[in-house]
Amino acid sequence: MNLTELARILRINPQELRDLLPQLGFAIGQKAIKVDNNTAKKIIKNWSFLRREWEQKKLLAEKEKQDEVLPKEKKTVAVPPVITVRAYAELVGIPVNRVLMELIKNGVFTSINEKIDFDTASIIGANLNLDIQPAEAVKEIDKPEDKKLEEILAEEKPADMKDRPPVIVVMGHVDHGKTKLLDSIRSTDVVAGESGGITQHIGAYQVVRKDRLLTFIDTPGHEAFTAMRSRGAKVADIAILVVAADDGVKPQTVEAFRIIEASKIPYLVAMNKIDKPAADLNHTKQELSSQLNIIPEDWGGKTICVPISAKEGTGIEELLDMVLLVAETESRSLKANPKAAAAGTVVESNMDKAAGPVATILVQNGTLRVGDQLCFNNIIYGKVKSLKNYKGEEVKEAGPSDPVKILGLKISPAVGDILHVGEGEKIKIRNIKTSLKIPLVVSSSLSGAEEKKEDKIPRINVLVKADFLGSAEAVEESLLKLNNDKVKVRIISKGLGYITEGDVKRAEDTGAKILGFNVKMSPTLEVLAREKKITVQIFSVIYDLIKFVKEEMQLLVKPEINRVDLGRLKVLAIFRTENDAQIVGGKVLDGILKNDSLIEIKRGDDFIGSGRLVRLQSGKQDVTTVEQDSEAGLRYEGKPVIEVGDILNVYREEKVVDKV
Repeated sequence: MNLTELARILRINPQELRDLLPQLGFAIGQKAIKVDNNTAKKIIKNWSFLRREWEQKKLLAEKEKQDEVLPKEKKTVAVPPVITVRAYAELVGIPVNRVLMELIKNGVFTSINEKIDFDTASIIGANLNLDIQPAEAVKEIDKPEDKKLEEILAEEKPADMKDRPPVIVVMGHVDHGKTKLLDSIRSTDVVAGESGGITQHIGAYQVVRKDRLLTFIDTPGHEAFTAMRSRGAKVADIAILVVAADDGVKPQTVEAFRIIEASKIPYLVAMNKIDKPAADLNHTKQELSSQLNIIPEDWGGKTICVPISAKEGTGIEELLDMVLLVAETESRSLKANPKAAAAGTVVESNMDKAAGPVATILVQNGTLRVGDQLCFNNIIYGKVKSLKNYKGEEVKEAGPSDPVKILGLKISPAVGDILHVGEGEKIKIRNIKTSLKIPLVVSSSLSGAEEKKEDKIPRINVLVKADFLGSAEAVEESLLKLNNDKVKVRIISKGLGYITEGDVKRAEDTGAKILGFNVKMSPTLEVLAREKKITVQIFSVIYDLIKFVKEEMQLLVKPEINRVDLGRLKVLAIFRTENDAQIVGGKVLDGILKNDSLIEIKRGDDFIGSGRLVRLQSGKQDVTTVEQDSEAGLRYEGKPVIEVGDILNVYREEKVVDKV
């Protein structure tokens, strides 16, 4: 058989086949044109096994090469209960691609931005010559990359620093009109494009006021997006706290203000919805001063409070003028070097089916241009192939305070990552599939000891797929808040993009339900999921997703059985005895007897038996209740052991179901 024909059948490049066959034990030279028919048939018949064997050999060879970077002596490292793959690699001092290879070997196919639990970290650590010890959960505050941006700005010469537009973050309670406010400012209709009228992820926009450029960040107001609001405040210079004049200060208003306070940025208050009949500015100011200690200027304080109606457009110009006034007072800090290499913070990240990793970055120093190579922690994330401004228009460059969407990255950055232009290390991530039957290691937020302690608590396993990284994190945060002592949510996997066959397989292996947030699923996979009897639910509003999970959790909560004692009857006569029933008469000593109740038979201090009260009579009439000191006849169903003089304790059992 012609070697080219054999390569076509095997779906491999002819030259690759020439290189591969000698490694598999076949005496085929580099200049061979034909292969013996018997040999060709043998290769075709065993190709799957031969290819897999070669991949394993290649993997082992690569592993041996990679093992050179492992510590020579066992290294002890303290690892928190949950950590990203990238952070784990940095912590243990081993290249991230070597860590990824070890995860793949153990059946965990993940990206550098996804999280692994302590047990997984321990398992792979054992093979990396590491002694992994538990550490307290580390809050991601003051990370090295956050300080890196401060260092970049500190290194710039004062003479090179130029004025840049201020970055304004809009925060407040859900449905208080934050997006509608930006709607009025930008004269566009963003609200109509959001599912359920709720902002689902961070958006960044620019407007011009009195020849000054202003950059606005719109943060979601639902409680699920706390982390995203925090990130929004980190990159902002000024905050606008939106409070509805007809609704006043609400829990998320307080939460948003705490974030603003922690960020130590100047702020002003926009009292929205003054067009509503129920609007009460004085009452709103009273709540602001009493609950948040925000004293308006007209009350003798220092906080600018502007009454507006985002719907009618009232007060918008005055609000923008106040923003410019605050920006003037902060002008010393609103500086950047437009001629430097660009550095900025990722405010959104998602996986596009056609374009691959896509990130929205707010440039904070320098000028970002098409063709620039972006890095994070000395790792190359890719070159900028295309830049789009907030209008979706292609641009060639973006200066300080400009929000732009970047296409061309090889790796999805995490929200909050600080990317900068420069040189770094390339990382190759390959989905290497081996034939080794290794049990799947799933992610969990519990350590091994906690798992064992709480293994009796029922759990619902879920696999989350979302359109944006921020949305996925928000869904994860919301679901983990539902955990209680009765039932828990276990997030098996969290990822971006459309639901895949791999997701269905993982859900089948772990008994998980697949939850999609603003993603799609092919009709073929829908059929497969139905055949495998896997629950797949896709949502566009996070409230609906949380509601669905709460309902599923409620089904797992076992009701508590509470005994309610009703009354006692002393048996004075036995009228009839049957195989499995008795008719008896007596006097109610205390309480009240009720039909269709349970009976406990006591003879002195001894428990004799139990059964049911299925018929109750008083004065030869069927009744539903008989009160204290009255005589009654009843039909007892159960083992016929009642004797005259016995005391019948009558009670009922009530099921109490705790709400999730």
